[in-house]
Amino acid sequence: MEKTFGFSIDDFKSPQAVIRLLCRPSDPACLGVVRFLFGFLMLIDIPQERGLGMADVRWGHTDECRFPLFNFLKPLPLEWMYIVYFVMLIGATGIMLGFQYRFSCLCFLLPYWYIFFLDKTSWNNHSYLYGILAFLLTISDANRYWSLDGFFSKKYRNCHVPLWNYTLLRTQVFLVYFIAGLKKLDFDWVYGYSMQNLSSHWVFDPFKLLLTEEQIDLFIVHIGGLIIDISVGFLLFFDKTRLLGMVMCSSFHLMNSQMFNIGMFPWMMLATQVIFCYTDWPRRIFKSISANCQLFTPEEEDLQPNDHCIYHKQHIKTEDSPPIKSSLYHKLSSLGTILFLLLQLVLPYSHGITKGYNNWTNGLYGYSWDMMIHSWSVQHIRLTYIDKDTGTTGYLNPQAWVGSRRWSSHADMLKQHAHCIADHLKAYNITNVALYFDVWKSINDRFQQRMFDPKVDILSEEWSPFKETPWLMPLLVDLSDWRGKLAEIQKSTTNSSESADVVFVADFPGLYLENFVQEDLGNTSITVLKGKVLVELVEKLENYTLIEGEHMQVPAGAFHNVHTISSTPSCYMYIYVNTTEVYFMENLVEYEMAVNGTLDDGMADKALNRFESDPLLSQYKQALAAKQAVKKQEEETLFEKLSQFIKNKYTIFYRSFRFTSGALHSILLQRPFEEFLNDTYSMERDAIIQNIDLDL
Repeated sequence: MEKTFGFSIDDFKSPQAVIRLLCRPSDPACLGVVRFLFGFLMLIDIPQERGLGMADVRWGHTDECRFPLFNFLKPLPLEWMYIVYFVMLIGATGIMLGFQYRFSCLCFLLPYWYIFFLDKTSWNNHSYLYGILAFLLTISDANRYWSLDGFFSKKYRNCHVPLWNYTLLRTQVFLVYFIAGLKKLDFDWVYGYSMQNLSSHWVFDPFKLLLTEEQIDLFIVHIGGLIIDISVGFLLFFDKTRLLGMVMCSSFHLMNSQMFNIGMFPWMMLATQVIFCYTDWPRRIFKSISANCQLFTPEEEDLQPNDHCIYHKQHIKTEDSPPIKSSLYHKLSSLGTILFLLLQLVLPYSHGITKGYNNWTNGLYGYSWDMMIHSWSVQHIRLTYIDKDTGTTGYLNPQAWVGSRRWSSHADMLKQHAHCIADHLKAYNITNVALYFDVWKSINDRFQQRMFDPKVDILSEEWSPFKETPWLMPLLVDLSDWRGKLAEIQKSTTNSSESADVVFVADFPGLYLENFVQEDLGNTSITVLKGKVLVELVEKLENYTLIEGEHMQVPAGAFHNVHTISSTPSCYMYIYVNTTEVYFMENLVEYEMAVNGTLDDGMADKALNRFESDPLLSQYKQALAAKQAVKKQEEETLFEKLSQFIKNKYTIFYRSFRFTSGALHSILLQRPFEEFLNDTYSMERDAIIQNIDLDL
């Protein structure tokens, strides 16, 4: 058993035995390499996904509504936010180099969690994972190998580390995979509703030799993803299956790096998979490197004892005096290891405690390892305010004062947004206000439906993190079986006309949908799929009752209301054709042929003369230019794509450096940061104009 698992039954027979196991001396080499890789990847991540490169956009609008986890958290002035990022960069550099290690870890950890807690709209599982890994590295002895601390001080050079350093990291990475696999046992994932149309990506081209795109989406993406997540942790743990696990893990993450914009996450998971290998594997590799190439490799010395470990008497040299009995430190570190692992087992399933954060899915997205399980689509958001003093009713732009729409999926953020809007309306002399939110969404290809009660004034309603939200509308799971039929209708509609589209709607009894059909949608109809509705044509003062299977045309350029008058939820669909777009595309094709000279000479001249007086000529030119740009991008060589990739990354990193130095300069010389911003924005505008001129 000990050869297979690395421990025996005797190691669990008593608390003292467990402490000895967790504090068993281990080689620091693997931990040191993981520390280096983590710091390196975070240096790349901070300007990009953490947001340093675009911090002025993210944090520079003082009137923007914020959604922190704790309402007392506020962003600092913009120049000081750059200092927060700068401190985090210093910390990441120190972690990578193993220099002033504990201090560097704190320099990274504290700003990281501050920025993380400051904005729930940007939460995701891998950002949470980075913070957890940083914490685990902070409390570990990861600077005992290949570090500047060890270079300058023999005390830290090539020392043993206690086994719990590895136990925490290995278990954490294992749980990321395994719990993600358990979450994928969800019905929507198993039956292929979570992530659709991924098969069109080039990474799946080899599978298209044997499978259809629908089969790839189901068997490779969904079933394959489930099998990998639930099994790869076990494969990595055992020696005999580790190579297979690493091949599966590497293939999985390399494919993800191409399909999704998820920053350093695939590379971080590639870096952390080596934590399952033998602890001395870097030492073996460095030994095989020739002496001429060993400038930056660690010197090979005997491993030194570490007071954080517990040793057996027979393993101690006479001149050494490391501990052979457990001290208070050993007991606390072992207890802390067990409690942390229990927390990580419970937290992904703690939604029965934090009921206020539950909506159609459990909890806030980002700490439960429920990755990629839910796909959302937003159909409609209407914000209505009523001035209680005057009785005036008005409507607000849902995108006003926000930089993301994720708030519309979570009751806690909806409440925060309502208070922020109320504060903004005070500037318009509206101080006593009621706010109503009508949010229509679909999850995993279900009907579009309301998410929150549109009759409730959110400002006056209570919300608690530990109580269910009474104004949350339930997901109509009884209608989930309709998805197969909806897909057939969607496919049939698209096949009949490329310019036709369809929207499927479900609504609750006693409520109504207020809808305005734009004039462009000259051919729009409504068909009842289930239940009974009353269609009210507002301007014509006409009402029509429709039951299952009946349909009618609805006028363009006018409002109509669809009332659900059945005792059960109604289901209906809109089929519409954008007649303006059809006319535009027909003319665009003719204009493109005339410009390209594919029409007869006489016809081409006549067409071009006619288009000269067309009021939409500038739009035809823009559409044609966009089409040509896409074609040019598709025809780019690998070298051109690589050059553009490097250019984009250089821009982000250069911008990060320039704005950070500008913030430091502003603070040290006590000059307004706005002066620097104005000068930089002017320079960026000139560069854009110059690039446009070069393209022309």
